Amino acid sequence: MKKIGLVIILLFMASTTFAAGGVAFIDLQKALNLSDAGVKAKADIGQQVKKYEAKVTAEQDALKDMKKELDKQSVLLSEDARSKKEREFQQRAKEFQRFTKDIQDELKQKDADFTKRIIDEILKVTRKIGKEKGYGIVLEMSESSIIYGDPSVDLTDDVIKAYNASN
Repeated sequence: MKKIGLVIILLFMASTTFAAGGVAFIDLQKALNLSDAGVKAKADIGQQVKKYEAKVTAEQDALKDMKKELDKQSVLLSEDARSKKEREFQQRAKEFQRFTKDIQDELKQKDADFTKRIIDEILKVTRKIGKEKGYGIVLEMSESSIIYGDPSVDLTDDVIKAYNASN
């Protein structure tokens, strides 16, 4: 019974879609990755990652050195002095963990902001091109939704060109 209902819905959608001008699709991920703004956003994030990698590596090295020194001195230090040094090491290690988590959160947020802004602009361009070319529906190409799409109704390259020209 569910199959019959699904077939009826699909037939209705197909008939109204063709009456409205046909179907096209866009690969948003491709448009995001290949647009000038997407390439620039990736490069900007990559530069931020490199900047932070140097700081993270330096702090990791400092923590390793601190641990080595603590291990060397542990036999020579009094119980109180050793405990104090261990607490200092633990505190610095916690601060390092917070620092790396903050970096990850910041980079994820920047990536999400860039992605949202670019996708919103790409969608505006897609709507405009869809209307200009007379399509009733423009679908988004993804691994789970469109198994095959005729390249003649793939608007991705047109959208990338129009988006790059508008920026």
